[in-house]
Amino acid sequence: MRLDVEVRGEITQHDVKVLELSTLKGVFEDVVAETVSYVNAPLFARARDVEVRFMTSSESPDHRNLVTVRGTLATGEEVSVSGTLAGNRNRPKIVAIGDYDVDLDITDHMAFLRYEDMPGVIGTVGRVLGEAGINIAGMQVARATEGGEALVALTIDSEVAPHLITEIAGEIGATSARFVSLA
Repeated sequence: MRLDVEVRGEITQHDVKVLELSTLKGVFEDVVAETVSYVNAPLFARARDVEVRFMTSSESPDHRNLVTVRGTLATGEEVSVSGTLAGNRNRPKIVAIGDYDVDLDITDHMAFLRYEDMPGVIGTVGRVLGEAGINIAGMQVARATEGGEALVALTIDSEVAPHLITEIAGEIGATSARFVSLA
């Protein structure tokens, strides 16, 4: 397994090594039973044979600053997310998930579903969550090609029970469905 932390832009003029430690801490907090700290997070990575690569570049063509975390899982699947701070208030935003460009505020509760692009998905997602009394704060759909694979990214006001994510995934034929709680 491999974990890449890539930092780009003006921020690289500063000591950004803490971003590698923060990433490791975040990765292992939900994986191990012990308390994870900035000190022991690299030890957890070594103990699990996780290769960690930290890269910086002052070049960032699309954003003033950009942090990308890319993980290669044991199955060989690669997952990645990129984020930046936007606007005068430096709001944290997700700007890419895998190969999909998005513009999504980072909130306490988010959901992500990948599926074959087709009509009715937005309505289905809204209906299932609405019937459960869950408010969608924001929704973005991204796709590479019409009729190809698409990604719907949601910010929501509360947690979503696993059975609801499973229900939505089944109704839209999702190939991947994840709820994320940062609260």
